[in-house]
Amino acid sequence: MTNVLILGAAGHIARHAEADLLKNSQAHLTYFLRNAGRLTITDASRETRIEGDVTDANALSAAMAGIDIVYANLSGRNIEQLAQDVVTAMDHNQVKRLIWISTLGIYDEVPGAYGRWNHQMLDGGYLETYGAAATVIENSDLDYTIIRPAWLTNHDEVDYETTQKGEAFKGTEVSRKSIGALVSHLVTHPDKAVRGSLGVNKPNTDGPKPAWY
Repeated sequence: MTNVLILGAAGHIARHAEADLLKNSQAHLTYFLRNAGRLTITDASRETRIEGDVTDANALSAAMAGIDIVYANLSGRNIEQLAQDVVTAMDHNQVKRLIWISTLGIYDEVPGAYGRWNHQMLDGGYLETYGAAATVIENSDLDYTIIRPAWLTNHDEVDYETTQKGEAFKGTEVSRKSIGALVSHLVTHPDKAVRGSLGVNKPNTDGPKPAWY
Protein backbone atom coordinates (compact mmCIF):
# COMPACT_ATOMS: atom_id res chain seq x y z
CA MET A 1 0.00 0.00 0.00
CA THR A 2 1.30 3.44 -0.95
CA ASN A 3 1.38 5.93 1.93
CA VAL A 4 0.57 9.47 0.83
CA LEU A 5 1.04 12.59 2.98
CA ILE A 6 -1.25 15.43 1.88
CA LEU A 7 -0.21 18.92 2.99
CA GLY A 8 -3.00 21.46 2.97
CA ALA A 9 -5.46 18.58 2.91
CA ALA A 10 -8.61 20.70 3.31
CA GLY A 11 -8.01 22.70 0.11
CA HIS A 12 -10.52 22.42 -2.73
CA ILE A 13 -8.15 20.64 -5.12
CA ALA A 14 -6.94 18.36 -2.36
CA ARG A 15 -10.50 17.32 -1.52
CA HIS A 16 -11.05 16.25 -5.13
CA ALA A 17 -7.75 14.35 -5.17
CA GLU A 18 -8.59 12.62 -1.89
CA ALA A 19 -12.02 11.51 -3.12
CA ASP A 20 -10.50 10.17 -6.34
CA LEU A 21 -7.76 8.29 -4.49
CA LEU A 22 -10.20 6.73 -2.02
CA LYS A 23 -12.36 5.56 -4.93
CA ASN A 24 -9.72 4.50 -7.44
CA SER A 25 -6.67 3.39 -5.45
CA GLN A 26 -5.63 1.45 -2.38
CA ALA A 27 -3.40 4.26 -1.08
CA HIS A 28 -3.39 5.22 2.59
CA LEU A 29 -3.92 8.98 2.96
CA THR A 30 -2.48 11.02 5.82
CA TYR A 31 -4.00 14.49 6.04
CA PHE A 32 -1.77 17.20 7.54
CA LEU A 33 -3.57 20.47 8.20
CA ARG A 34 -3.83 23.23 10.78
CA ASN A 35 -7.40 22.34 11.80
CA ALA A 36 -7.88 18.59 11.56
CA GLY A 37 -11.58 18.98 12.35
CA ARG A 38 -12.15 20.42 8.88
CA LEU A 39 -11.94 16.90 7.42
CA THR A 40 -14.19 13.96 8.20
CA ILE A 41 -12.72 10.48 8.10
CA THR A 42 -14.86 8.11 6.05
CA ASP A 43 -12.55 5.05 6.09
CA ALA A 44 -10.43 4.77 9.23
CA SER A 45 -8.43 1.93 7.71
CA ARG A 46 -7.17 4.23 4.93
CA GLU A 47 -7.26 7.76 6.36
CA THR A 48 -5.28 9.44 9.13
CA ARG A 49 -5.53 13.04 10.33
CA ILE A 50 -2.63 15.00 11.79
CA GLU A 51 -3.15 18.52 13.09
CA GLY A 52 -0.08 20.64 12.52
CA ASP A 53 1.53 23.51 10.66
CA VAL A 54 3.97 23.06 7.79
CA THR A 55 6.12 25.79 9.34
CA ASP A 56 6.66 23.53 12.39
CA ALA A 57 9.74 21.62 11.22
CA ASN A 58 9.51 18.93 13.89
CA ALA A 59 5.83 18.21 13.28
CA LEU A 60 6.30 18.16 9.51
CA SER A 61 9.26 15.81 9.73
CA ALA A 62 7.42 13.49 12.12
CA ALA A 63 4.45 13.34 9.75
CA MET A 64 6.71 12.04 6.96
CA ALA A 65 7.78 8.89 8.78
CA GLY A 66 6.83 5.91 6.61
CA ILE A 67 5.54 8.10 3.77
CA ASP A 68 6.10 7.19 0.10
CA ILE A 69 4.65 10.25 -1.67
CA VAL A 70 4.11 13.84 -0.52
CA TYR A 71 1.38 15.88 -2.22
CA ALA A 72 1.63 19.56 -1.30
CA ASN A 73 -1.43 21.75 -1.78
CA LEU A 74 -0.03 24.88 -0.10
CA SER A 75 -0.44 28.61 -0.59
CA GLY A 76 0.57 31.94 0.91
CA ARG A 77 3.16 34.67 0.57
CA ASN A 78 5.62 32.45 2.44
CA ILE A 79 5.32 29.73 -0.22
CA GLU A 80 9.05 29.84 -1.00
CA GLN A 81 9.89 29.08 2.63
CA LEU A 82 7.21 26.40 2.73
CA ALA A 83 8.83 24.76 -0.29
CA GLN A 84 12.19 24.77 1.47
CA ASP A 85 10.62 23.33 4.62
CA VAL A 86 9.02 20.50 2.63
CA VAL A 87 12.26 19.71 0.78
CA THR A 88 14.22 19.67 4.05
CA ALA A 89 11.73 17.36 5.78
CA MET A 90 11.62 15.02 2.79
CA ASP A 91 15.40 14.86 2.63
CA HIS A 92 15.60 14.14 6.35
CA ASN A 93 13.13 11.25 6.00
CA GLN A 94 14.53 10.02 2.68
CA VAL A 95 11.19 10.54 0.93
CA LYS A 96 11.75 11.22 -2.77
CA ARG A 97 8.40 11.64 -4.57
CA LEU A 98 6.73 15.07 -4.42
CA ILE A 99 3.66 16.41 -6.21
CA TRP A 100 3.54 20.20 -5.88
CA ILE A 101 0.71 22.54 -6.90
CA SER A 102 1.95 25.84 -8.33
CA THR A 103 0.38 28.24 -10.84
CA LEU A 104 0.57 29.17 -14.49
CA GLY A 105 2.94 31.92 -15.57
CA ILE A 106 5.90 31.19 -13.30
CA TYR A 107 8.16 30.75 -16.34
CA ASP A 108 6.52 33.55 -18.33
CA GLU A 109 5.18 30.73 -20.48
CA VAL A 110 1.67 32.10 -21.10
CA PRO A 111 1.58 33.67 -24.58
CA GLY A 112 -0.24 36.60 -26.10
CA ALA A 113 -3.06 38.64 -24.60
CA TYR A 114 -3.81 36.01 -21.99
CA GLY A 115 -0.21 36.12 -20.80
CA ARG A 116 -0.36 39.89 -20.47
CA TRP A 117 -3.67 39.67 -18.59
CA ASN A 118 -2.26 36.96 -16.30
CA HIS A 119 0.69 39.19 -15.45
CA GLN A 120 -1.64 42.08 -14.67
CA MET A 121 -3.64 39.88 -12.33
CA LEU A 122 -0.80 38.00 -10.60
CA ASP A 123 2.30 40.20 -10.64
CA GLY A 124 3.31 41.97 -7.46
CA GLY A 125 3.97 39.10 -5.08
CA TYR A 126 2.12 36.05 -6.42
CA LEU A 127 3.90 34.93 -9.57
CA GLU A 128 7.23 35.95 -8.10
CA THR A 129 6.85 33.93 -4.89
CA TYR A 130 5.40 30.87 -6.60
CA GLY A 131 8.19 31.00 -9.15
CA ALA A 132 10.77 31.15 -6.37
CA ALA A 133 9.13 28.16 -4.66
CA ALA A 134 9.29 26.17 -7.89
CA THR A 135 12.99 27.00 -8.18
CA VAL A 136 13.58 25.59 -4.69
CA ILE A 137 11.94 22.33 -5.70
CA GLU A 138 13.67 22.13 -9.09
CA ASN A 139 17.05 22.67 -7.41
CA SER A 140 16.42 19.77 -5.01
CA ASP A 141 17.22 16.11 -5.67
CA LEU A 142 13.58 15.08 -5.26
CA ASP A 143 11.51 13.19 -7.81
CA TYR A 144 9.07 16.07 -8.12
CA THR A 145 6.19 16.95 -10.40
CA ILE A 146 5.15 20.59 -10.42
CA ILE A 147 1.56 21.22 -11.58
CA ARG A 148 0.74 24.63 -13.07
CA PRO A 149 -3.06 24.91 -13.45
CA ALA A 150 -4.85 27.46 -15.60
CA TRP A 151 -7.42 29.65 -13.83
CA LEU A 152 -9.58 27.34 -11.77
CA THR A 153 -13.30 26.58 -12.01
CA ASN A 154 -15.64 24.51 -9.87
CA HIS A 155 -17.16 22.71 -12.86
CA ASP A 156 -18.04 19.08 -12.20
CA GLU A 157 -15.86 17.68 -14.95
CA VAL A 158 -12.54 16.00 -15.62
CA ASP A 159 -11.27 17.42 -18.89
CA TYR A 160 -7.67 18.50 -19.23
CA GLU A 161 -4.54 18.47 -21.34
CA THR A 162 -0.96 19.19 -20.35
CA THR A 163 2.05 21.06 -21.62
CA GLN A 164 5.66 20.69 -20.57
CA LYS A 165 8.08 23.26 -19.18
CA GLY A 166 9.50 25.12 -22.17
CA GLU A 167 6.25 24.86 -24.14
CA ALA A 168 3.69 27.64 -24.51
CA PHE A 169 0.79 27.34 -22.10
CA LYS A 170 -2.58 26.44 -23.64
CA GLY A 171 -6.10 27.45 -22.68
CA THR A 172 -7.37 29.79 -19.98
CA GLU A 173 -9.19 27.61 -17.46
CA VAL A 174 -9.42 24.15 -15.91
CA SER A 175 -11.59 22.59 -13.21
CA ARG A 176 -10.33 21.86 -9.73
CA LYS A 177 -11.75 18.37 -10.18
CA SER A 178 -9.45 17.90 -13.20
CA ILE A 179 -6.39 18.87 -11.17
CA GLY A 180 -7.46 16.49 -8.42
CA ALA A 181 -7.76 13.70 -11.00
CA LEU A 182 -4.28 14.47 -12.31
CA VAL A 183 -2.84 14.35 -8.79
CA SER A 184 -4.54 10.99 -8.24
CA HIS A 185 -3.13 9.71 -11.53
CA LEU A 186 0.39 10.72 -10.51
CA VAL A 187 0.02 9.05 -7.11
CA THR A 188 -1.08 5.79 -8.73
CA HIS A 189 1.55 6.10 -11.48
CA PRO A 190 4.49 7.61 -9.55
CA ASP A 191 6.91 7.02 -12.41
CA LYS A 192 5.07 9.54 -14.60
CA ALA A 193 6.27 13.15 -15.11
CA VAL A 194 9.20 12.73 -12.70
CA ARG A 195 11.18 15.99 -12.47
CA GLY A 196 8.59 17.50 -14.78
CA SER A 197 6.56 20.69 -14.66
CA LEU A 198 3.12 20.35 -16.21
CA GLY A 199 0.92 23.17 -17.43
CA VAL A 200 -2.70 22.01 -17.18
CA ASN A 201 -5.72 23.43 -19.01
CA LYS A 202 -9.12 22.45 -20.36
CA PRO A 203 -8.85 21.97 -24.15
CA ASN A 204 -10.37 24.57 -26.45
CA THR A 205 -10.53 27.36 -23.87
CA ASP A 206 -8.09 29.70 -25.58
CA GLY A 207 -8.75 33.41 -25.33
CA PRO A 208 -7.50 36.68 -23.87
CA LYS A 209 -8.78 35.75 -20.38
CA PRO A 210 -11.05 33.18 -18.71
CA ALA A 211 -14.63 33.18 -19.97
CA TRP A 212 -16.14 34.47 -16.71
CA TYR A 213 -14.05 37.68 -16.69
